[in-house]
Amino acid sequence: MSAKIIELLGKDADSLLNHECKTITKDQIHLPSPTHVEDIWINSNRSNQTLKSLQGLLGNGRLGGSGYVSILPVDQGIEHSAGASFAPNPTYFDPENIVKLAIEGGCNGIASTFGVLGIVSRKYAHKIPMMVKVNHNEFLSMPNKFDQVMFGQIKDAWNMGATSVGATIYWGSHESTRQLQEVATAFEMAHELGMATVLWCYTRNNGFKVDGVDYHASADLTGQANHLGVTIQADIIKQKLPTNNGGYNATKHGKTSPLVYSKLTTDHPIDLTRYQVANCYMGRVGLINSGGESKGASDLAESVTTAVINKRAGGMGLILGRKAFQRPLKEGVELLNAIQDVYLDQSITIA
Repeated sequence: MSAKIIELLGKDADSLLNHECKTITKDQIHLPSPTHVEDIWINSNRSNQTLKSLQGLLGNGRLGGSGYVSILPVDQGIEHSAGASFAPNPTYFDPENIVKLAIEGGCNGIASTFGVLGIVSRKYAHKIPMMVKVNHNEFLSMPNKFDQVMFGQIKDAWNMGATSVGATIYWGSHESTRQLQEVATAFEMAHELGMATVLWCYTRNNGFKVDGVDYHASADLTGQANHLGVTIQADIIKQKLPTNNGGYNATKHGKTSPLVYSKLTTDHPIDLTRYQVANCYMGRVGLINSGGESKGASDLAESVTTAVINKRAGGMGLILGRKAFQRPLKEGVELLNAIQDVYLDQSITIA
């Protein structure tokens, strides 16, 4: 076990590294492995070309061949405004530097916009798997609104050499039905062209905040969001790490079961994340957790903690952007490598 990892986990090291999950046990989970494509997808309806695209993503970078992925996502220029995203490090206004960070950081792939990837695609499409994020929350309209809209066509992503596409659905929002239909159609086309699909399964509704408590990242609501995502045949699910539980009980909408809280989860972050994995067809579809916003000095510790929780829960990796690109290149690479080291450390096992 790396002394650095133990140091970064701090007071939570023992709880996170030695926890045994007794809610949904590890023998019930399809765990990430070097043979993930042969074990899971070979029996699916995915085409040979899609299998090749999935294998290409899993086989690239420092984690290549491990079954785990480390992806750099940089679509924040739209989602949070370019100024808010790149002012801390203006070099990333240049799309080439975004791709360079992913390559130098040893990532499996780079996820970004049609514009960012398209403008440098001829130089880099054969050097790193590219994932085009096809919809975004356009954040300039006044008043601000929260809706994911399509920014281009799947064929355009394929033409530039991308091997996968990503999309977001704001589950629970008033616009989610339209987003569901749009993304399902887009993913069908992507699979037809032989591309892999990754779905950002985020919840979004002011009603998910009850009595001052925010349940947007509760294990039960995000778990159901994941289950909806795999239903429209996402090959990988991106989800925020759960921060609490009991969203359904607080909102009193939809349906749940008391067993979700008494048998299938505890308050431990690994058990909560295991429930997210379970909703991804018991891990047949890989769960990658997001890195969240950059908070400065604590970013490294937070990122390594997230990686340990994701790995020990049975997840497939991390998709982390702002914590890496809102700092100098060398520091960004070091942060990405520290996360990858968690997945390469065989002493960090499944809980």
